[in-house]
Amino acid sequence: MLRGFYFITDARLSRVGILSDVKQAISAGVCAVQYRNKEASAREMIEEALKLRKICRRIPLIINDRVDIALAVKADGVHLGQNDMPIAIARKILGKNKIIGLTVHSLPEAERAQREGANYLGVSPIFVTHTKSDAGKPVGTGLIIKIKSKCGLPLVAIAGIKLENARRVIKAGADAICAVSGVIGKNNVTAEINKFQRLF
Repeated sequence: MLRGFYFITDARLSRVGILSDVKQAISAGVCAVQYRNKEASAREMIEEALKLRKICRRIPLIINDRVDIALAVKADGVHLGQNDMPIAIARKILGKNKIIGLTVHSLPEAERAQREGANYLGVSPIFVTHTKSDAGKPVGTGLIIKIKSKCGLPLVAIAGIKLENARRVIKAGADAICAVSGVIGKNNVTAEINKFQRLF
């Protein structure tokens, strides 16, 4: 089960490159690594993801959006958005043992994702974020509470999370949290993630 800090890569914000970021994240004991790269070609993504696959031997490597890349590099799973491949089709391609996460913005979306066989939910955006341009309107911690009362899946809270509001997010029922700009843009990624890990 996902519990603790959920790490998402971001090459634009990284100071030392995503491979180094991921190594530091693993040192901090993150529960999963999601490889997200919206700008790279499929070939570049495969090359990078294969390197990450070697680094992430003991924790799940999740590929953002791209079922084909996840399949190509034998990743542990994929994280989908509402406009990406439907869960049922992704499951057929990847098989029953792979992890499939889905980003949800409402209770009906969460309930549907659970019915369709998602393994976990990314609840987003919790607060205002500038990391993802198409994140949408913040849903707040209230949505975490609602989903937690109706769904039995692990919840990963994403977007706008900082040390000063993280405790509130966890108290609302988030099993894991992600703070992209809160850790990647800093000098010591491991130290920054550890600050969040101590809240669990």
